Amino acid sequence: MKKLYLNVIILYMGLLGAHAQTRPQPANIDSTNYRERQLKVDEINVVSSYYNQNGNNSAVTGGIGTEKLTDIANTFDLQLSKFNKKGRKNTFLFELGVDHYTSASSDKIDPNSISSASMSDTRIYPSLHWTQSNETTGNAFGFTGSFSHEFDYQSLGAGFNLTRLSKDKNTQFDFKLQTFLDTWKVILPVELRPAGSGSGSRGDSRSTDSSPRNSFSTSFSVSQVINKQLQALLMVEPSYQHGLLATKYQRNYFTDGSEQAENLPDNRYKLPIGLRLNYFPNDHFIIRTFYRYYMDSWGIRAHTAELEVPVKLTSFVSVSPFYRYNNQAGTRYFSAYGQHSPTEQYFTSDYDLSELSSDFLGFGLRLSPPKGVFGLQHLNMLELRYGHYTRSTKLVSNIITLNLKIK
Repeated sequence: MKKLYLNVIILYMGLLGAHAQTRPQPANIDSTNYRERQLKVDEINVVSSYYNQNGNNSAVTGGIGTEKLTDIANTFDLQLSKFNKKGRKNTFLFELGVDHYTSASSDKIDPNSISSASMSDTRIYPSLHWTQSNETTGNAFGFTGSFSHEFDYQSLGAGFNLTRLSKDKNTQFDFKLQTFLDTWKVILPVELRPAGSGSGSRGDSRSTDSSPRNSFSTSFSVSQVINKQLQALLMVEPSYQHGLLATKYQRNYFTDGSEQAENLPDNRYKLPIGLRLNYFPNDHFIIRTFYRYYMDSWGIRAHTAELEVPVKLTSFVSVSPFYRYNNQAGTRYFSAYGQHSPTEQYFTSDYDLSELSSDFLGFGLRLSPPKGVFGLQHLNMLELRYGHYTRSTKLVSNIITLNLKIK
């Protein structure tokens, strides 16, 4: 995977600055009611992250074995805007993401092959967002289109969003509607494949069945400015999935010694409900709290609580320690290695769906000097975040993320 190095970004910044300096300046006019109708660049965001994990409950091998995985992700966002003749602001956001991962457990789909499907893969996911807003009222609406592709999986997405503000702009209502139409290859563990069935790995020309999985979700949120120091937000995000929801290359072992590929219902309802409170005691720090309750039709129930306290050290330097705790009651379809009954209709040994608790803690460092980061005027912000994750199943992971904003 190609990496986006910092010196390339700085070179681009220099070119952007040179272009801005040579652009002809408009004549002095009364701009009280004037809105620029030419398309202009609002900001550019470049986000890169490195993630690694390790554990001993791989679902590919029935709930035992290595979970070692690494992922390098890069996302590029370009936001542009222009005003139309009616004074409405049109915002265009183009996003391009590229992830590359390697997974030791996925190579166990076919232990005799060094190129099993999903041993390593690259995911590419572009998207385009358009929003039209009225800056006087704050009301807005927009549409989204997206695409995602991996070697054994592809997805098409579409969405709609709507924002409405009260007259005093202290209350905001947001509505989102999204759909994802997915198709992925049905890849079985090597010992469970019918004769002549393809492996799904690169270089194998034998055919592999594909199956759809469609997801539909909505989001309703209401935010309220209670006073100058306190803001609250309530969100409800129901969703529905239908199609192949089991990962067929994940093994399950039974009490009689038999083995089958994972099998789960072909539909799933989800209902997360969240509450966010932000408190501003003074100009130097913020207290951000978040709580979410989650339930679904597979029997999973979960509570998540999060606390983040950004502290402003200077006018352009801040740090943000954070902590998140999650407690989950697992699905009724889960059992550990070799514990499934042969009479069960649905079964999984994926510990992501089991009873568990987890802790995620870390900190962020944000730089936004008035003359630009490293003295580069258009490099408006640099943020570095690190997080360490542990859970009761002994899974451990680390993630470090770099975000650069260009304005």
